[in-house]
Amino acid sequence: MLQALLAGVASIKAQQTRMNVIGNNLANVNTAAYKGGRVTFQDMLAQTIRGASRPTDKNGGTNAIQYGLGVLIAGTDVNNEQGSLNATNRPTDLAIQGNGYFLVSNGDRAAFTRDGGFDLDANGDLVHRATGERVLGWNFITQGNSSTGAVVTPQSSVNVPLGRLNASRVTSFVEYQGNLSGDAPAGLPAGDPQNWTTTMRVFDSLGGSHNVTVEFFNRTDLPGPAPAPISSYEFRVLDDLGNVLTTSGPPLEFDSNGRMTNPGDPTDPTTQRVVTVQVPAGTGGALDFDVTLNFDRIRQLKTDSQVSASNQDGFPPGELQGFSISQDGLIVGLFTNGLTQELGQIALSIFPNPGGLERMGNNLWRATDNSGVGVVGGAKTGGRGAINSGYLEQSNVDIGAEFTDLIVTQRGFQANTRVVSTVDEMLQDLINMKR
Repeated sequence: MLQALLAGVASIKAQQTRMNVIGNNLANVNTAAYKGGRVTFQDMLAQTIRGASRPTDKNGGTNAIQYGLGVLIAGTDVNNEQGSLNATNRPTDLAIQGNGYFLVSNGDRAAFTRDGGFDLDANGDLVHRATGERVLGWNFITQGNSSTGAVVTPQSSVNVPLGRLNASRVTSFVEYQGNLSGDAPAGLPAGDPQNWTTTMRVFDSLGGSHNVTVEFFNRTDLPGPAPAPISSYEFRVLDDLGNVLTTSGPPLEFDSNGRMTNPGDPTDPTTQRVVTVQVPAGTGGALDFDVTLNFDRIRQLKTDSQVSASNQDGFPPGELQGFSISQDGLIVGLFTNGLTQELGQIALSIFPNPGGLERMGNNLWRATDNSGVGVVGGAKTGGRGAINSGYLEQSNVDIGAEFTDLIVTQRGFQANTRVVSTVDEMLQDLINMKR
């Protein structure tokens, strides 16, 4: 009877542990990215009264006689299933859809979390809102490049210096589009006011602006059967001071449909209507820079000339005023001049056995011997999930399942308290036999 009493007590303790886990799950039903726990039981060592025997010629075999000594906690498992995503519309709130953990650091060690409730501190560092620990990744500004090959250390914080970062981009390419009139007088020399002139502003390496002017002149009729050209224009390029940067090579030639006949092979720069000029940067420390002018999209119809630059890739100086975070974890800065620039990338870590991670509190986890070593990389690579900006992952606790387990645990507890009270009554009856 004492063994039954002890078995009941062991079960009561086990049910209490299970109740603790269920209570903790329900307490964290609204905790961001919380992963629910589960208790599993195993029977305690069984006492063997008689061992099993094998069959003989005269008698059959007999089974062992055993009875158990109670129940033990086999383990507390973690449910790592994906939680649903809740829209918050905060760009620094991040949720992982798929595998992986964010890395955060207090400067001495790295910890892991699925809680993407992040914010920017006074220094512009992206930090875990609950603990203030810095989010880890690759800082492209500090590195001087956009490589993610560097090892992520506890000091590899991600920084977004709003209002403190300026950027510009030197112009390297200008594309022109429009019409050169087929009715313009033929043979007008360069500099004649009847020629068509268009000016485009370009920028040097320091963001200084310069005007580049292209003049189209000396329209010429070219007789000949199709597809021979029937009209052409020469051109020249001038700088701010009117200095000629280049004179025309082969003229721009057009067929009877107004299409340019000599764009040529796009893989052969010598046959395209492309010219590269060197623009003097002047004083101020910037270097002279090359700009490629592309005329392939110019046509010729018998209407007024209207040629202008449709696209150029330079930007004047501008301040960082905003940012966005892509599903790859790339932080893209938005500048007041319209320029976009990659500032960094948030790192994710995956583990061979995420169930082996150990809770640290504050929604943080640490690696253990059984979790394996975390493999760090960018989102959407190597089996890592996607990062969703403006969302938070919710707890994956199922309230219905927890309430069901609550009832089952309560009944298990009650049944074992009844075993203890019954054994107690039997022991009392046994003691009373002496009277």
